[in-house]
Amino acid sequence: MKKQDLDFILVPLGIAILSAYHLWLLHRIIKHPTKTVVGINSIHRRLWVQTMMKDPAKYGVLAVQTLRNNIMASTLLSTTAIMLCSVIAYLMTNSVRISGESFKPRGQDLVVGDTSNLGLSIKLFSILVCYMLAFLLNIQSVRYYSHASILINSPPPKLLPLAEVGGVEYVTKAVNKGSYFWSTGLHAFYVSLPFFLWIFGPIPMLVCCLLLVCLLYFLDVHSGYSLSVGDDEKKEDNDDGLARVFG
Repeated sequence: MKKQDLDFILVPLGIAILSAYHLWLLHRIIKHPTKTVVGINSIHRRLWVQTMMKDPAKYGVLAVQTLRNNIMASTLLSTTAIMLCSVIAYLMTNSVRISGESFKPRGQDLVVGDTSNLGLSIKLFSILVCYMLAFLLNIQSVRYYSHASILINSPPPKLLPLAEVGGVEYVTKAVNKGSYFWSTGLHAFYVSLPFFLWIFGPIPMLVCCLLLVCLLYFLDVHSGYSLSVGDDEKKEDNDDGLARVFG
């Protein structure tokens, strides 16, 4: 077996492991939201929005400052992502200078796998896709947080009857969507790590995928949480999890 053939075996295997984990996590969020960090945070954001909108005069400043902090976090990640995109794009346009023999002049035997110009371009493009995805997701997060920062100070229900019907629910969905986009953008940064290590060969890339799945499981899953707001809402969270996540 040639060294280049390892890329066709180990890299798809690593991508399959990451994809399987995220599909499993998505199923977990939809079916058992109280056993994931995303689902638990969604429930508490719903309660937080309801509390903030009960008395905008009292909690308005706190709500806006909290959402502003989230906007700043998303802005930081989006700025970092677009900066890294520019760096990767520059490397791709000048790949001839850093590929082939000049890419690893001394440690040529240390890089196991494809070291051709085309292979390097594919590796850099994979990293670029991750950072572009992270940028777009964080921009969407800023969008929803910006909307929520205005809507959360809407008049209370006693002054605007329609707010009692759907205003709180609409603001809750906006805040939750902003958080979902932010979390997904953060995962895009995580996924870029294996593709970065792919530059040094498919073996480091596969090892990074395995370690990354273990790390993400530790960060995304929580099994010691129980709702105290009643069995009806707990049943709603389990049966209507898809509406809570994507609604």
